[in-house]
Amino acid sequence: MRRNTRKRSKTARRAVGAAAALAVGAGGLVAVNIYASADETSAAKGSAQNQVLAGGTVSTIDCPDVGQQLTSVPAQAKAQVDKELALLDKQISEAYQRLSTSQRAIAQDPNFAQNAIIGPLKDKRKATIDRIAIAIGRVTAKPQGLDALAACTLRATGGQPTAGQPTASPGGNNTNAGATGNGPVAADFVDITKVKSNVRAPARSAQASKGSFVTKCGVNANKLYNSDNVIVAPGVTNGAHHVHDYVGNQDNDAFSSDQDFAKAGTSCQNKGDKSSYYWPVVRLQDGTKEFDNDKLGGGAEGNTGRILTAKQATLDFVGSPRGKVVAMPKFLRIITGDAKAFVNGTANANASWSCTGFENKVQLKDKYPLCPRGSNVVRTFKFQSCWDGTNIDSANHRTHVAFADANGNCATGFKAIPQLVQRLVYAVKAPSVKDNGKTSPFYALDGFPEQAHKPITDHGDFINVFDPKVMNKAVQCINTGRKCS
Repeated sequence: MRRNTRKRSKTARRAVGAAAALAVGAGGLVAVNIYASADETSAAKGSAQNQVLAGGTVSTIDCPDVGQQLTSVPAQAKAQVDKELALLDKQISEAYQRLSTSQRAIAQDPNFAQNAIIGPLKDKRKATIDRIAIAIGRVTAKPQGLDALAACTLRATGGQPTAGQPTASPGGNNTNAGATGNGPVAADFVDITKVKSNVRAPARSAQASKGSFVTKCGVNANKLYNSDNVIVAPGVTNGAHHVHDYVGNQDNDAFSSDQDFAKAGTSCQNKGDKSSYYWPVVRLQDGTKEFDNDKLGGGAEGNTGRILTAKQATLDFVGSPRGKVVAMPKFLRIITGDAKAFVNGTANANASWSCTGFENKVQLKDKYPLCPRGSNVVRTFKFQSCWDGTNIDSANHRTHVAFADANGNCATGFKAIPQLVQRLVYAVKAPSVKDNGKTSPFYALDGFPEQAHKPITDHGDFINVFDPKVMNKAVQCINTGRKCS
């Protein structure tokens, strides 16, 4: 079982990672969901929420996503802001852990969760958000209104622990440590044969770039895993709070620099593609104790069960339905989907689940598919295909790239780039939803612990480390209508 080797010589980066690493035990977690707003913090509402918890309803912690509100961060403040944003995620995970191990206290005192967990969490978040504003304010105008994002709420999900996932004791010594009903539930699955067709594609113009470029980088058969995210939380160990599969570049962890990427090896057949492609692993919740069963990002944060390696992973770059594409800049970062969509809402969600034989008819956003016998589960990511022409990243990791509109056009000021279409196929038996996975266990994404393993939180990450000559070849193939690899 291979994990990335930490670059321990980078003392400053290591210190940041240590400061922001999540310090929770391997105790159990309860299922949780989130949809918070700053005006939902009254004592009456908090009391009502805690009364729901005391009644035995599984719940989650809902906090506004501060990072998505920061569309402009000066370069001089970026390292400090990244560190503080990672700390906000750490605070939520710790509060969620406290919620999961306080069920007896909540049952005895309906106000316990609000007073002992949600209130202190708000105070910690406010202090952290203040530091973010101060860091930005040292360089440019101090952002206003961020304090309104400090308050979090409790929200009942109505879900129940799934079969084979008993509620853990605070010691976390059960046979399936960490898996204590924090998702998924039977309602997260749907029989794909009963879903109406919902796939539509924009019409191509005469000027469309109709070619494609395929890069073959394997399925992570060498089992390169970690729970970092160098795009969102650079320099922070366990910044993702869930485990990723990695294909392509073999030197991706929280401490990787562009220079590290450029020098690294690659799993891609074309050695001119050292790009990094990564996504959250899928696990079969069958009680298997993986290598990370008691570790952060794994079982200690509710991500348990047997990690499933995709039987097939295809990475295609395709053109624009409206015209030619231009080359991606080297080290361009793109995130598609939202790992916190269950909390944040669907504005940035881009999950697409289906089954082989059904992909041209049905794509599911907020459900896992139950595939018929002989059909496999498919995850598809269509990445943003419009670039602002200048930046390889942005403060919230989104505004430098965008999706084309319904007709395939990029917004004014944006240029069409090759669109990465990533397709992952899994040979996994349809779970038995009628008995809550007892006969045939549920499968689910890894995710932030408070996201309840919801399918809508699926997401993919890409860092372009193509040799410019290979990228230019890809663009030429796409623009001239050829299929290349």
